[in-house]
Order: sequence, then C-alpha cells, then structure tokens
Amino acid sequence: MPTILLVDDEKMITEPLARSLRDAGYDVLVAHDGRSGLALAAAHNPDLVVLDVLMPEMDGWEACRTLRQRSPVPILMLTALGEEVDRILGLELGADDYLTKPFSARELKARIRALLRRVELDQAPAAPSGVLTAGDVRLDLNTHQAFKADEEIVLRHKEFELLSLLLARAGQVVTRAELFDRIWGTDWLGDTRTLDVHIRWLREKIEANPSQPEYIQTVRGVGYRLVPPEAAP
Repeated sequence: MPTILLVDDEKMITEPLARSLRDAGYDVLVAHDGRSGLALAAAHNPDLVVLDVLMPEMDGWEACRTLRQRSPVPILMLTALGEEVDRILGLELGADDYLTKPFSARELKARIRALLRRVELDQAPAAPSGVLTAGDVRLDLNTHQAFKADEEIVLRHKEFELLSLLLARAGQVVTRAELFDRIWGTDWLGDTRTLDVHIRWLREKIEANPSQPEYIQTVRGVGYRLVPPEAAP
C-alpha cells in the first residue's frame, strides 16, 4: 500500500485530503511545515510527497530542493501561484508535477496515480534486445522486422511496439493502463479504443483466424496476454 506524505500548513486542506487519500487505500503522513515534512520523509521513506509551496519554517521550494538531493521520491507541488515562472521553478528544483490551487481531491488522486504508475514503469525491466519469438512469430528488435512463419509482415510503428511488449511479457497479462503508458505515453488524451484497433490489426497479421485468436488473448476488464499456441491450454 503506497505511503503518501502530505505537507501543507493549512489544516483545512490537509484534513479532507488525507481522509480522501486514506479512503482511496493510501497510507497518509501529514506535516504542516517544510522542516517537519523533511523529518517525516527521512523517517518513513514515503512513495510520493505532496508539497505545498507557501509554508512557515521552510517553504516548499527549499523543501523540494533538499528532498530531491536526498531521494528520487516523486514530488507533486501544490501552489496558489499561477505564474508560469513559479511552475517552472518547481520543476527545475526537482518536482515531478504540480497542481494549482484550488483543485479537487479527484484531480489530486489522478495525478498521484499517474506519478506512481510512472515510477512503476520506470522500474520495470526493459524489454530484452535481440530477437523475441512465440510460436512461428518472430520479432527482430535490432532490424525492426517482424516475421510469421519466416515470411516478413509489415507492421506500423505502434503495432511493432505493442507486439514487442506483449512478446517480452509472454504468458503474462499486460493491463490496458500499462499498454497505454508504455506505447502512447501517460499524457495520451485520444480515443481509448485506439488500443483495441491496434490489437485487431495485429491479429489480422499474425493470427490464422483473427476472430478466434490463439496468440493475443483478451482478458476482459484487465488487458491482453500473448500466449504461444503450444502453451495455450
């Protein structure tokens, strides 16, 4: 269960936010000034820090700078300062994202989920270099070529990336969220059905019967799994 450190001097902000985050399943630590926030961070090693800018004792800028020198923990800045220069300063000091006040608890939780997911993806093992195979499907990552039964098949760039990720994780379910993050990026705002369209295109190219796929299987409500035919139950 991820631990969130919430640092803000306004209790009328921290109390409802902490309650909302706990309801969402997070462990929450609360500090009301920069120095206390740094002490809690050192003692508890949180998974993410939400840090206000304008605070007593030590402001958010200095706390962010110090925290970044000590740890790679994701930092989400909260600021009532709407100027671009203030937002840029936070990012240059090491913040990963920012929210301008006022904001909703829903938006804060969405930003937290995105940052934690990004960390998870950054820590995931990279796809191996060289050649990936499953059944009679072969992907050469060095030449960016794909083959089915030794005949080359032409894949669009996103199709190639998608198939390489599924092949690298053969037998495992890859969630829709991870596929979007890895292939289209965390800031993708387009139609979510584009993933299903790309899966359909891949099936048309590698499956003997795309309407009854053997390789790329749908795990309803979760994502997709690539299973070599010989490994299928």
